[in-house]
Amino acid sequence: MTEARAKARPGPGESRFAQGFALFAECLLTGVWIAVAALGLVTYPAAFAAGTRHLGRRLAHERGGWREFVADFRAAVRRGWLVGVAGWAALAVVWVDVRAVRDGLPGGPVVGAVGVLALIGAAVAGLRAAAAWHPGASWRTLLAGAGRRTVLDPAGSFLLVGGLAVVVCSAWFSAPLAVAVLGAVAAAAVAVEERHRRR
Repeated sequence: MTEARAKARPGPGESRFAQGFALFAECLLTGVWIAVAALGLVTYPAAFAAGTRHLGRRLAHERGGWREFVADFRAAVRRGWLVGVAGWAALAVVWVDVRAVRDGLPGGPVVGAVGVLALIGAAVAGLRAAAAWHPGASWRTLLAGAGRRTVLDPAGSFLLVGGLAVVVCSAWFSAPLAVAVLGAVAAAAVAVEERHRRR
């Protein structure tokens, strides 16, 4: 399957339309892989890391398919599941904040707004860390660097916020559509990190 996929990839001499369409199809497929790998609930950081690595190989016209994705996922999930647990804990804290706002707790709106903004920032930093992940990398180091880039590169961060919003809206209308969009968000994270490196 890997060899067939490698042969199907557009080469440098093919038209931009063919390359763009092939990348779009790859994003949709990668979204499905990410969704399947994230079924463990705490495995979503590793799933995104494997997805971004796969798309990075695709953009570099390197070989890579399902086997490479699984190998990257296994390597990323060894410590990545802790990041997943921390993400769910942050979501629980924000949910408590939102409940406080609804119950009319004094200062609740401010606390709720700060909590939601912090959660969005953490999600963006998580995506950027996943896009920078490579085998042997420390998630703690990646998240620290991604947190700085999230603040210092607001344009890239807003792009990822938009991608996350599209996923949420897609899930609201149709869950299968949201699955496909996950691959586009992973591609956006790869593009944002590459843009930051070139700058």
